[in-house]
Order: sequence, then structure tokens, then C-alpha cells
Amino acid sequence: MSIDALGDVLPVATELGERFASMDFELALVGGSVRDAMLGRLGNDLDFTTNAVPDDVLRILRGWADAIWEVGIRFGTVGAVKDGYQLEITTYRAESYDEQSRKPVVRFGDTLAGDLVRRDFTINAMAITLPTIEFVDLHGGVSDLAAGIIRTPGTPEDSFGDDPLRMMRAARFASQLEFAVDPAAISAMTAMASRLEIVSQERVRDELSRLLLGDDPRRGLQLLVDTGLTAYVLPELPALALEIDEHHRHKDVYEHSLIVLEQAIDLETSHEPMTNPDLILRLAALLHDIGKPKTRRFESNGGVSFHHHEVVGAKLTRKRLKALRYPNDVIERVSKLVELHLRFHGYSSGQWTDAAVRRYVRDAGDELPRLHKLTRADSTTRNRRKAAALQASYDSLEQRIAVLSEEEEMKAVRPDLDGQQIMEILGIPPGRDVGVAYKYLLERRLDRGPVDVETAEAELREWWATRNLSD
Repeated sequence: MSIDALGDVLPVATELGERFASMDFELALVGGSVRDAMLGRLGNDLDFTTNAVPDDVLRILRGWADAIWEVGIRFGTVGAVKDGYQLEITTYRAESYDEQSRKPVVRFGDTLAGDLVRRDFTINAMAITLPTIEFVDLHGGVSDLAAGIIRTPGTPEDSFGDDPLRMMRAARFASQLEFAVDPAAISAMTAMASRLEIVSQERVRDELSRLLLGDDPRRGLQLLVDTGLTAYVLPELPALALEIDEHHRHKDVYEHSLIVLEQAIDLETSHEPMTNPDLILRLAALLHDIGKPKTRRFESNGGVSFHHHEVVGAKLTRKRLKALRYPNDVIERVSKLVELHLRFHGYSSGQWTDAAVRRYVRDAGDELPRLHKLTRADSTTRNRRKAAALQASYDSLEQRIAVLSEEEEMKAVRPDLDGQQIMEILGIPPGRDVGVAYKYLLERRLDRGPVDVETAEAELREWWATRNLSD
């Protein structure tokens, strides 16, 4: 390995290595840092391993590092910042799960070789000793990196037994690096899939998110489905393969969902606003049709329907993401997108009123830009004329929203009168009636656009009188 691959990190890495060596400890750059250096994409996050225990690591870092944190110290990891680099220094370890544990049992190891053989994959089991800058590759990591293969240093059964989450990591690296997984590892993943049950949902969630944010999520997701791991992560996903999608005429809804995911990813950088990889959009694209299996109905004319699958899908999405311990904000945003993903299709006839456009914007709220991308991605027809017509309809709706937004500040649509004005006009105290009146004025605002205060007051008084008469 060329020393040039370390680039600007070399001074910090060698200086740190010298500090460890001065106290008779070993230090090596390891894992993803070495892999990424060889791929020419080493960033500012650096991983090190050492025979020094955490207390010794802290002693070496104090007075040298710009900042130190001990969040992972019980797992043998000390974090630090130096000259803008994020450093994680972990004591050699040999960790494994017992049959029932949800967390690894951490035991410190004795040698670099012992540490490397316990790592997940050969491409992450390479090291560079410091400060001597010697390359260590005991398990053929360079060859596997060149061949694009995900393989374990020892037997896959031992590796996945040490940490079952590594089965998901194999799928994640396949997605991120666009590598193939060694057939022996795939066989072990299939046989040991149920072992994923002992891993905490938080760790499973994080691996799923990293997989989805990779360059090629389809590759990783397909591997999870083929090995049966999705039964313990997203059981709704393989269930889609059983459902024929009557709208898009693909082999199944599962295939359609993967295509929608891929098209949503393309839209992240080809449709305004352009974004970095967007977890919320990608989750919504993958899950948007998971309500179909529960809503499938066979019609008398031989067709198949999935009425209200978007509502059912939103509930299933909320339940699954909650089980995976996603933050409430993510759950609500993804669920909203799933529930609204069909709303646009009522517009494709071109008969929406301004009031309907306002309600579309109001219901989407902050998720409107993502909803635009999701609905565009959901068009997977191979009929060029139909696809062009749908794209034209999307363009038309977005243009109408832009015009109305400019005219009416639709992002902050509110009634023409606020709560205080309602109470003063009607002579009522705070309470339920104020909320009912506010809602009535909001609906009027959405129906006919903004009006002046005098007109709004007249409408409110008329409605109030009619309401009192009916009471």
C-alpha cells in the first residue's frame, strides 16, 4: 500500500503513533479507515486499535487532543478530536454474543492479529501500524477489495455468531460499495437469519438506515430478502412479492417498490430542491405500497383492487418504524408521505380547483417537496405517452402551487381572523367554540382564498348566527 493513500491524515496519525510508542503501546489505523484510504476516499473519521486499555488511552490523549469523550469507553473505545479529525481508539478486543444477549460481551484482546481475525469482513481487517507505517493484511483484504467481494476473515458462521448484526452489515456494504457477497457468507446468512432476533432494534435500525443511504440499496435489500433476514427487519417487504400490482403491470408490488426507490434516489439530485441522500424519502418510497397485501380484493370482472391501501399502509409504516425505534419525527414524516402518495392521482384529470390545490399543500405541510418527488417516482409505467402525460401533470401542479404560494403565502395558510379576533367579534371566551370557528374560517380560506377583515367578519357572524339557530 502506498503511503500517499494516507494523504493529509499522515502527520496526525504518525504523531499519535509516536505518543503510544513512547509509552510502549502499539497503535494501528484499522478497519474502514484503511479500506477507504485504499479506495481513495479517506475522510476525517479515523479508526485506530491498540493494546492499551482505555485508562492508558486517556492518559496518552490528555494534553494532546483538542477534545476527548468517553461515551463508548465501556466498550473499549475512547473518542477524540485533533486538528479537525475525529479519532476513535479501541482496545484490541474479542467480542461475542451468548445465546440470549442483545449486546456484545466485550473482552480485551492481546494482539493485532487476534483483533483483525475477529473483525467482520476481510476488507475491514487490514491495518497500518503506527508510527512505522507498515501495512498488515492477514486475510486477503486487498484481493477482496480489488475483486469487489464481501468475505469474512474466518468462517462466516464464526463471524456471524460473534455478532449477528454482521449479516445486515454484509448487505449494507454490498449496497454502499456495490460489492458482491461471498456465497459461503450468503449460505450462513440464510441458515443463521433467526439469530438477528438477539440484536437490539436500535442497532438493526441503524444498519437498515445505512443500507438505504447507500448508492445501490436494491442490491442490499434483495440480499436481505433472499436470505430471509427481512423476516426480522421488514417482514412487510417480501410480502409485497405476492401481490400483483394492477396499476403498473410489474411482476409484483415488491419489484415496483424497488423501482420507485431507485427513481426517488435519482430525483434527490435531479429535481428541486436537490438534496443529499434522504432517508425519509427513501423509506417512504420503499414502504409506500405496504398496505396492498391487506387491502387486496378480487373483483368480479377479474381485476384486483387495493382500495385505501395508502391509509392502511400509513398505519403499518408507523407500526414498523416504531418497532425499529426510529425517532417520532421520522415516523410521522414517512407515514404522512405514505398516506398522501396517491393524492396526486386525483389531479391527473386536470380538474382540481384552487381550493383542492390549497388543501394538498396544507395536508403535505413541510413534506411537500418530498411528496412531489415521491409521486413522480411512483410513475413506473413503460408506456412513454402515459409517462409523458403524468410528468406534464406533475409539472402543472407544481406550477399552480408556485403561483398560488406567491399570491397567498400558502406555506402559512391561516384563517383571515385569528383566535383573539374571533373572541372579540363573537363575544365569547376561550374554549371549544373558538376552535370550531377557527376551523370554519380556515376551510373558507382554503375554498376561496384570502379576503379582507371586513368580509371575513361578515362570514363569521353569518355562520355563527346560522349555527346558533340550528342549535
